Amino acid sequence: MRFLTFLVAISLGWSAHAAPAPLPIGTILVLGDSLTAGYELSVEQRWSTLLDARLSSEGLPWRVVNAGVSGDTTAGGLTRLPELLETHHPVLVILALGANDGLRGMPPAQIEARLRALIEAIQASGAEILLAGQKIPPNLGRRYTEAFEGLYPKLAQAYHLPSIPFLLEGAAGDPALTLPDGMHPNARGQEVVVETVYRALVRAFKAP
Repeated sequence: MRFLTFLVAISLGWSAHAAPAPLPIGTILVLGDSLTAGYELSVEQRWSTLLDARLSSEGLPWRVVNAGVSGDTTAGGLTRLPELLETHHPVLVILALGANDGLRGMPPAQIEARLRALIEAIQASGAEILLAGQKIPPNLGRRYTEAFEGLYPKLAQAYHLPSIPFLLEGAAGDPALTLPDGMHPNARGQEVVVETVYRALVRAFKAP
């Protein structure tokens, strides 16, 4: 197992100064919205399902639970989180919320406060966090867009969290990889997302 993880590390270019931390065997909980829930897609097509299969094929000892709810916000995540932690006892939470807050123009300070509350509650449970950055269309203006998108690197630095700069990197904005709404990844786009998440996961953590 360690040898396999070592090979993966070499292939992704880990440096001696960025050694991954051990992650205990257990559940990876993905807390998100429709981008996690797999809007208009089958369970088999969702990136969380693909991630679970990828980890299994690599012999890595984690199973993935999809806790995505379409339309969810950071406030909804805070409401759902205690029961999710109690039910699944995750060793890692992939935190992928906030896009709907931004689309609705909620004040960045309010979004930040809720993300901080989510992070601190997850950490208090003993679980690790992989923070998935979110982006929004620029229709609310440059100032708001930059303030919103800047929350994720700011929080990753403040809480020393491994992070994904943008969950939909490589898929967003590509008509071949998104549904007709131009926002949600289609089945092909889900394959791009899972690769992004997988690479971030194995960069940050290794099997025990």
